[in-house]
Amino acid sequence: MSTLLEPFAYEFFMRALIVATVSGALCGLIGVYVVLRGMSYIGHGLSHAIFGWAVASTVVGVNVFLGAGVGGLAAALFINRVARRRSIGADAAIGVITSASFAIGIVLISVRGSFVDFEGLLWGDVLGVAPIDVTVVVLVAAATAVCVFLGYRSLLFSTFDPEVAEVSGVRTGRVDLLLAVMLTATIAATMNVLGVTMIAAMLVIPPVIGRLLTDSFGRMLCISVALGTICGFVGVYGSYYLDWSSGATVVLAAAGLFVLAFMWTSIRGRDLPAGISLDTR
Repeated sequence: MSTLLEPFAYEFFMRALIVATVSGALCGLIGVYVVLRGMSYIGHGLSHAIFGWAVASTVVGVNVFLGAGVGGLAAALFINRVARRRSIGADAAIGVITSASFAIGIVLISVRGSFVDFEGLLWGDVLGVAPIDVTVVVLVAAATAVCVFLGYRSLLFSTFDPEVAEVSGVRTGRVDLLLAVMLTATIAATMNVLGVTMIAAMLVIPPVIGRLLTDSFGRMLCISVALGTICGFVGVYGSYYLDWSSGATVVLAAAGLFVLAFMWTSIRGRDLPAGISLDTR
């Protein structure tokens, strides 16, 4: 028993555990909207773009969270602007803009040397979690939960039928901006513990598991948040003993749950309809 409780005696581990657990729940919450809107690729792309801006902000002496957040939001808005041109698809816009931002970060590292723990930013590092990381993640999670609660109907309506939502008076432009801000803040806040290359997976896997298990939006949201929380806890706890990257271990825990959910639904012959019920119970 003492061996199992050993990591809880270390302050750095407790910080990492709190951040990972809250980060998992946060990714699960935002991930539902990302998956249902078909935005999985933008989550992946933005994480790479934010890495470039995080490195750039370190070079100029700006706070990493602030620089990465502002740069990531600018990239998200620019992607939306470019994607509006019919000759350029959203996937192409994401590929160009986010790849360029990521390349800027790599070039700055090659020119300036290892002035920043870029491996921690890429793959996640429990040892690099500072008290400020805990504060930032908790604040972002709380603010995101409040925004989702207050804008629940608008987000729901815009996700499933944006054209009708616009006609009905929902300002879909503002809703899209709100989602972009929440997604950017989520990636910027969680990159230290999950790593930018792993965040995209945590935005996708818990919601996909939820979709396998239910066709109700409300239940899918609850399942996704719960699984994100569990994966964050199990991943960091397991990484302590396995000496693996924290971000990779969290994702592997989520992938393992996905395999179990897929096998369970296959054995039971459960085949949910392509659409999803707006029943929020």
